[in-house]
Amino acid sequence: MECLKGKSVYKGVAFGKISVLKKDDYVVKRVKIEDTQAELQRVEEAVEASKQQLQKLYEKALKEVGEASAAIFEVHQMMLEDEDYKESIENIISTQQVNAEYAVASTGDNFSQMFASMDDDYMRARAADIKDISNRLVKNLSGQSADVMDLDEPVIVVADDLSPSETVQMDKEKILAFVTVHGSANSHTAILARMMNIPALIGVDMDLEALHTGTEAAVDGFHGEFFVDPSEEVKERIQRKIEEEKEKQELLQQLKGKENVTKGGRHINLYANIGSVADMGYVLENDAGGIGLFRSEFLYIGRNELPDEEEQFQAYKQAVQNMAGKKVIIRTLDIGADKQADYLNIEKEENPALGYRAIRICLAQPEIFKTQLRALFRASAYGNLSIMYPMITSTEEVAQIQAIVQEVKEELKADGIPYNDVEEGIMIETPAAVMISDELAKMVDFFSIGTNDLTQYTLAIDRQNEKLDRFYNPHHKAILKMIQMVVDSAHQEGKWAGICGELGADPELTETFVRMGVDELSVAPSMILKLRKIIREME
Repeated sequence: MECLKGKSVYKGVAFGKISVLKKDDYVVKRVKIEDTQAELQRVEEAVEASKQQLQKLYEKALKEVGEASAAIFEVHQMMLEDEDYKESIENIISTQQVNAEYAVASTGDNFSQMFASMDDDYMRARAADIKDISNRLVKNLSGQSADVMDLDEPVIVVADDLSPSETVQMDKEKILAFVTVHGSANSHTAILARMMNIPALIGVDMDLEALHTGTEAAVDGFHGEFFVDPSEEVKERIQRKIEEEKEKQELLQQLKGKENVTKGGRHINLYANIGSVADMGYVLENDAGGIGLFRSEFLYIGRNELPDEEEQFQAYKQAVQNMAGKKVIIRTLDIGADKQADYLNIEKEENPALGYRAIRICLAQPEIFKTQLRALFRASAYGNLSIMYPMITSTEEVAQIQAIVQEVKEELKADGIPYNDVEEGIMIETPAAVMISDELAKMVDFFSIGTNDLTQYTLAIDRQNEKLDRFYNPHHKAILKMIQMVVDSAHQEGKWAGICGELGADPELTETFVRMGVDELSVAPSMILKLRKIIREME
């Protein structure tokens, strides 16, 4: 038996045979050609074939994991149309008189290295996407199959790394777990694993050549362990854990329809965080009381121009109608930092997390903001909609927002367009907002604490930097004291306060938050019933 350690990106357990995904050792050769026009035509045909394949992947991912996770395949289609990328391929073919496969592979390597060397996390992540689309193009040019392993039975998939397209093409009913040598907690594969509730380990130091498909293995996502050819003792332990997890899930299902009330009668709202309209099925399936964070960025990312008012209105309207009277809190545009849109022409910044982002963009470019606000207020006539503004640091910003909101309301009224007066709140995710929360509480209807940013700004730690993992402590006393301060400030003015960051889903802190007086926790849909169980068992 061999026990290998890794980093868990989705806690769970699995036991079964492994299936080793080894990349094709296809070597792209440089071949001198005479007819450059014919090679350019081959590239065009391969691009079209790749786009059709990516569209099918998008449709498959849309059904299985929702729009937010499927959007990567739309981005890949757009990358194939990128002028710089296409121009590089064409120039190599025309000037060097070489075959299309070589031109695509060279361009892919060059662009990938360029992105990988950038300082910005978002741009570095694009290196894997460039590799993915270039490999797809080369396969289509050389007549190789673009498909991945055909799984005959449920297996533990073991690989060096997995691209988004490889992950989505697999039959999820036949995946017991993912185990990879490389990858990050924010990779597309990790996100898909969490959406599909599949145990996954990354960063496992293993020799793929020494592993053989069909070997028995076990994955313990709770302890980050991968057992190859496990002993009988380990098999029994993992099997017991699998049964325990199955029983827990069955018990959790019995909590559907029940209230989130402690034994002492304290009620707390449990809402869901989602990234698009397509994720709403998970909200209803897990019996969330509403949507506490509806990220509107999905409408802005992965495209060449701003979404217009009508497109936004239809998305927001669909969201509130689907929730049939339950609260839907939509966060206004929170772009910048790790979420970029090229058409906004945001200049490269030394520290984008502290830069031109979120409400700062909206106040600097009010026409973008007003378009979104018009769509939101129009949608408010169709259900229970609330609006939340991110990255607030001052009362002056809130005053500017309120002035723009008033303009929008007057315009809608003049146009005879119906809308409702809605709850308007702000995200508390900067130490500045915490310290003046008593003043801010007088100006807004509610607070939602974004613990992810609040933690990194308070501790001065980049939460994307793996080297700082051991210093990153979301349970730090300073964070908990800040949360208490914000809750107290809200309650003094008769307002409510919730948490929508990852900390809200931490079962170790649920009782603490309830005792603090937190009114609402907004978490991943899969955590709703788990937190309901803790709350209902509290004295």
